[in-house]
Amino acid sequence: MSYYVIYRIDEQSGPAGLFVMDAGPGQAILWDHRARAWAYDPRLVVRFLDDYRNADRYKNVSRADAEAVVEVVTGGEALPDESSIRAMFERGGGDR
Repeated sequence: MSYYVIYRIDEQSGPAGLFVMDAGPGQAILWDHRARAWAYDPRLVVRFLDDYRNADRYKNVSRADAEAVVEVVTGGEALPDESSIRAMFERGGGDR
């Protein structure tokens, strides 16, 4: 599993988002600020990461580093454990 911290403009502005991705099967979740919940949206995550204009707006980090910033990004929610993330992938991915 890969973890990405997202920044508004650059790293000095502080973390603004968080993605969790399993690139093999092409699954990903992100923190949805509007819904205030984790959301399954691999298309949005891939589109963001593949856009060259965003190359300086994200950083691939370890799970420990993601856990260190998740509460800032989410307003207090913890990062789901890996089995919960896999369950979100299974629910979100449908019949894949």
